[in-house]
Order: sequence, then C-alpha cells, then structure tokens
Amino acid sequence: MRSILVLFLFLALGGAAPAPTPGLKTSVFAGGCFWSAEHDMEGVRGVVDVVVGYSGGARGNPNYEDHEGHLEAIRVTWDPARTTYADLVAAFFRNIDPTDPNGQICDIGPSYRTAVFVSDDAERRIAEQVKADVTRKLQRPVATRVLARSTFWMGEGYHQDYAAKNPGHYNRYRVGCGRDARIRAVWAGRG
Repeated sequence: MRSILVLFLFLALGGAAPAPTPGLKTSVFAGGCFWSAEHDMEGVRGVVDVVVGYSGGARGNPNYEDHEGHLEAIRVTWDPARTTYADLVAAFFRNIDPTDPNGQICDIGPSYRTAVFVSDDAERRIAEQVKADVTRKLQRPVATRVLARSTFWMGEGYHQDYAAKNPGHYNRYRVGCGRDARIRAVWAGRG
C-alpha cells in the first residue's frame, strides 16, 4: 500500500521519471502539446507506454505553471523486439509539423517547439538520418532539433493520459486547433 501511495504522490506532484523496465527502452520527444504527442505515439507499433512531462531545460522540478526553458515532452517506453529506434523516430516525425520553428499548429512558443532527445552517438546518427529523409520528402527545411537527452521530469498526474480521461475536451481542442488537418497538409503525397 505504501508503494502505491508513493507512486501516486510522485505522479501527482511530478518529479524525475523512474528507470525503465528491463528489456524495454525509452526515448524522449518534444512534439508541441504533450497531450497530442502522447495521444499520437500511443498507437505506434512497439510502444508500450507514453508519459508526459518536461525536458531540455536547466532548472529542476519544472511544473505546468513554471517550466520556462523546458519543452513539453513525452517519454516513450518501447519494445526493441517489436520496433526499431529509426521507426520510432520516423513515426514521431509523421505526427508533427516538423517545419514549424515556433511550436506546433496553434500551440506557439518556446515550450512547444519540437525535438528528438538522443542518448548517445548511435541515436544521434539515426535521428539525424531520419531528419534528413524528412527534409528530402517535404522539400522544406525541418525545424525539429536533435538534442542531447537530459533529465525527463514527469508531468502532473492530471496531464497523464489526458486525451483518454477527457475525450470531449481533448477532441474539441484538437479539432479547434486544426492539428490533424495541418499534419495531413504537411505530409500529403509525401509517403
């Protein structure tokens, strides 16, 4: 019971994310609104879990009201027996407008910019190759950055699985924002 209470408090208050499950891998992406990034990546083959939070900034313990310097981000736990890092990065790019340097669709500002956070040189090579492929396909500059992975700070509990827990509100936001239409327009006819 105590461990459940500790986990509940951890998720409710935010904090650095716990270590991944053995055999699985984690990757961190910033895709604009973390509700949408979480929603979109949950359906990707090989993805086991997605949580929202903050990454990329220097200050510890960011929260929704004060995460200056951090990007809204997601931590994706995935099974390397079911997908590859390259496929995961490619799926991430297909669910954003990688050409937008100011954020994502109607979410504008520094915390909504896109990024792939890499853990090592091998991940950097793969992410840069996928980014180059996207640039060729879109025939436009790609604004999504490839950054060194830093601490991923867990978002507040009420932000976790937001689309599933609040489908009416989330769907109104997503439709009103025009996210799906914009992403379809960016990727139309580009494989």
